[in-house]
Amino acid sequence: MKVAIIGISGKLGQYMTEHCLNRGYEVTGVCRPESVGKLARFGDRITVFPARTDDEAAVAQAVAGADAVLTVLAPWGVEDYASGTARAVLTHARPGARLIFSCGWHISRDGRDRYGWRMRAFVALFGFLGRLTRFADVSDQVRATDMIFASDTDWTVVRGSGLEEGPSEGLPLWARHVGDPILAANLTRRIDFALFMVATITDPTLIREAPAIVSRASQPVGTLPGLR
Repeated sequence: MKVAIIGISGKLGQYMTEHCLNRGYEVTGVCRPESVGKLARFGDRITVFPARTDDEAAVAQAVAGADAVLTVLAPWGVEDYASGTARAVLTHARPGARLIFSCGWHISRDGRDRYGWRMRAFVALFGFLGRLTRFADVSDQVRATDMIFASDTDWTVVRGSGLEEGPSEGLPLWARHVGDPILAANLTRRIDFALFMVATITDPTLIREAPAIVSRASQPVGTLPGLR
């Protein structure tokens, strides 16, 4: 299986690379030229195309013939970086490829997510300050995912909780809507976020789903939560 990772040099991208290589997958990727050095430990086991992740030519090269594309939708800057990245992937991935995107809980597919005041305040403040400083544009991530939701591709949008480093705690649990009690801990190991992304490649039940994920280890002992 060939997997393309768009945003391969970030922490999440590197963990996804490890999981893919451990499964014997062929890996290609796109990352900014100044970040290629972060991938040195993978050597010639991967093929990297140095460019911005919204660079259509580089994305087209990376996804050519790929069975799956894992994409980090980063909202950096105020030049439609996330939506440009999503557009490039949707345009150039082969028909039938599994397209899996990462974002945060603030993305809502159907408006049925229930957010606490702390999260609403954080997103509003981060969105305002991000645009004010031209550091990030959270609303562009919304535009990107709206584009994905409207497409007829085999997409999945994985919505991550708060993240932390640490050894794997296993495949995260998921729910269809933020506000589900299963998500109360609001914390996932980054390595396990990556694990969920890679596991989704071969899970047809997640096609055209937007799972919100949380650490399996966050559940009380003795509970057996199911998928929501």
